[in-house]
Amino acid sequence: MTDASVTPTAAPKPNTSLHQTDARTRKRNAAEKRFKAYGIAAILVGVTFLVILAVSIIRSGLPAFTQTVISVPFTLTQEQFDDAESQLFKTKAYSGHFNSALVETLKAEGLEVSADAKAFERILGKTGGTLREFYAENPDKLGQEVDFELSASSRVDGYMNGRVTRENMEDSRFLEKADLDTVDALIEVGIIKEAFNWNFITGADSGVDNPGGAGIGASVVGSFFMMLVVLFLSLPIGVAASIYLEEFAPQNKFTDLIEVNISNLAAVPSIVFGILGLAVFIQFMHLPQSAPLVGGLVLTLMTLPTIIISTRASLKAVPPSIRDAALGVGASKMQAVFHHVLPLAMPGILTGTIIGLAQALGETAPLLLIGMVGFVARGYPDGFIAGFTEPNSAMPAQIYTWAARADVGFYEKAWGGIIILLLFLLTMNILAVILRRRFERRW
Repeated sequence: MTDASVTPTAAPKPNTSLHQTDARTRKRNAAEKRFKAYGIAAILVGVTFLVILAVSIIRSGLPAFTQTVISVPFTLTQEQFDDAESQLFKTKAYSGHFNSALVETLKAEGLEVSADAKAFERILGKTGGTLREFYAENPDKLGQEVDFELSASSRVDGYMNGRVTRENMEDSRFLEKADLDTVDALIEVGIIKEAFNWNFITGADSGVDNPGGAGIGASVVGSFFMMLVVLFLSLPIGVAASIYLEEFAPQNKFTDLIEVNISNLAAVPSIVFGILGLAVFIQFMHLPQSAPLVGGLVLTLMTLPTIIISTRASLKAVPPSIRDAALGVGASKMQAVFHHVLPLAMPGILTGTIIGLAQALGETAPLLLIGMVGFVARGYPDGFIAGFTEPNSAMPAQIYTWAARADVGFYEKAWGGIIILLLFLLTMNILAVILRRRFERRW
């Protein structure tokens, strides 16, 4: 008896056609469509939240760019000026003369108001300091009629833009319901009106009781000087370190340790750099506190890892054939890097640098630790060098200071500051795109 080998017969193949879609292909196509739908849905959700954020910022920040002003013609005589300067409370005397002129203006319009000095102070704020400063700088205006446009108080400004109503307000030392009758009378004769708030763009921080006079201009200047320090320190240092690590440094444990530490520094919280700057630059080196120079040094330390990582990635993206071709025609290693590799990597280097600068522009925690808070910036620096060494603030610190204050008027200023900060960031990103297109080379 012999073993008989049985050859299994293969199952018959289904009768398929290229013109027909089988079940497996239909399943794969359905999965691909679902994945595309998930991607489109994710994009729509992201765009929706972006639109909601933009609308919220614009709606909350636009009131900061307008202000309620009281426009009154006022004449201060030499006798009134001497009388005010002879009194103990000089600013109060100036306010009294201005209030009397305002009452006379209303009477000339046929309106009778029963407002005392306290009521006018709640409506107009403390005008005496502004008047005294004006006539101290312009003594030739004594005896002449001057059209003053003085900012109204933040509560009156809120009443004008609908934030404060008769129904939701309560009597306080800032504004009483009876004061709104005087405000309505001033509106009726056109003394109170809305105007563009140039002071918000060009002015400096004000006191905690004067949100109408607060401006972000001085903080913009402080941020500008800080960005100059960051740019002229982080760009050459970061690019030089990247070129050495990527092109010239030997691959050993020491360079591996450096690369690991650079990657770790990029993830360190910004407040740690603030503590480092406080200890090294202020307490040890005794550099001026709250100065843009110190802020720029701190932000340089924070920006360097980002620039180094992006620059190394740009250098690594250049094909090795570029280096080999340069070396093959007799160029030295340095000539190959600086004449061929670096120009091709320049768009990525500039993009990474501007992204690092934009990140530094929006940092707040390190600046708070070195004293660059909002109320420091009460004026513009006296010169270019003073812009680096004199105490100043920055836009993020100014916004944080306004948001922390109790008056709702400062809350609007904070949103307006965010709009200006976003415009700066948008400008820097547009500049990055332009530079990338300008220096882009194809190989």
